[in-house]
Amino acid sequence: MAKISLIHLLFPSCFRRYKKFDSIYAVLTTQNECFVELSSFNDLARFACAFREYPRRVYSQQYGGNRVLSSSIALANTLVVFYSSMPKHGRYVSYQVSSGNEVCDVVDSTKDISSYAPIIHAESETSSLPEATKDDIPDRFHPIQLKDLGSLARLTYDPEFPDELNLTLYAFPHKNFWMLGYVTSLEMDELYYNFNYVELDSEPAHAFMKYQGNRGQDPVFVNNFVHGFSYLPIIKIKEDHPIFGF
Repeated sequence: MAKISLIHLLFPSCFRRYKKFDSIYAVLTTQNECFVELSSFNDLARFACAFREYPRRVYSQQYGGNRVLSSSIALANTLVVFYSSMPKHGRYVSYQVSSGNEVCDVVDSTKDISSYAPIIHAESETSSLPEATKDDIPDRFHPIQLKDLGSLARLTYDPEFPDELNLTLYAFPHKNFWMLGYVTSLEMDELYYNFNYVELDSEPAHAFMKYQGNRGQDPVFVNNFVHGFSYLPIIKIKEDHPIFGF
């Protein structure tokens, strides 16, 4: 049996242990970041602001030779950075839905009735983590196909944290279909991530999915809101990304 080093005892969360034949190995888990491009600035604004009591922080940074806006989520070993082009300079991402239309902008003040995500203008990299290659993403999601959109909507209810709503759905093209899904996690000795998805024949035409469980009807894609229903924002990814596991 291989010896477990002092560093393994001091930092157990940084290692994975697995048995192979009669030996136990300690494997260092790398931590990095990956950049995922969104389809539009509206998708970034929706991700940062839609249905959030406290909108996410947004960074303005250089990436790929261009100035982009980004907002990130932290997984166990991966910082996932969602980004889009920056339409103009400003201090806030402004977001509101009016008469069935999203109004997304970059503004300098918060004087209007809207949701505002603060923009932090960075002159250097916003993370010290190395960027992951497509074949080296430690928190790659495991795809789980669901039967229908109703199952996908009901999955967003978390009985362990009913008050911590996370309603975000992700959509992207894959081969001849569009995948629409929801990310869940499973914590055991390690933390695992699943991408629970429904396969669509075409791109979702609208920015939200309306759940009509109280009427026994299937979910539909909409842009306008009616009181008494649940709505899930859809964030469109520009192209298939390996973190989703396909």
